[in-house]
Amino acid sequence: MIGRIAGTLLEKNPPQVQVDANGVGYDIDVPMSTFYNLPRIGEKVVLFTHLVVREDAHLLFGFGSESERAAFRSLIKVSGVGPKVALALLSGLSVNDLAVAVAMQETDRLTNIPGIGKKTAERLLLELKDKFKVDQGVAIGGGGSTTVALSINADVLNALLGLGYSEKEALLAVKALPAEASLSDAIRLALKSLSKG
Repeated sequence: MIGRIAGTLLEKNPPQVQVDANGVGYDIDVPMSTFYNLPRIGEKVVLFTHLVVREDAHLLFGFGSESERAAFRSLIKVSGVGPKVALALLSGLSVNDLAVAVAMQETDRLTNIPGIGKKTAERLLLELKDKFKVDQGVAIGGGGSTTVALSINADVLNALLGLGYSEKEALLAVKALPAEASLSDAIRLALKSLSKG
């Protein structure tokens, strides 16, 4: 199994890229979330990969983070979801957004992705419910948020769950928090927004 490729980025033709690793050019399909963060052609790149072996082809998929690859692997285990649909999902939703959609059972969020019908969305939400933990959704991904903010969000979420709020209430409160808030301020703001609800 090819788990990681480090090399020089040779080509960018969405959703495929080509990476030269020690003289071998690998064609790798990537979600748009990874594609947008790629360096310029000719620069060094590292991708976490997943190899799909079929009778007619060996397909290599690449991701900018291990959390994206883990999400992809969880998605392709769902009946009726192949690698292309999983890539489309990760192109339309960050790992963070996907985890929130699963936690809150938001079918509409998934059906907005091309290739995902209502039945597939419902199956995804059902089968992924135990695989995407809430803290994974809040503490991983987060497009540009700082690690500190993400860790504070996870702490706030755990505090709210410990106080007896439901997962859905806690997630909504955490989602509304400003990124620069300290832990104590974040908890206070979250409790304030929950008391209004």
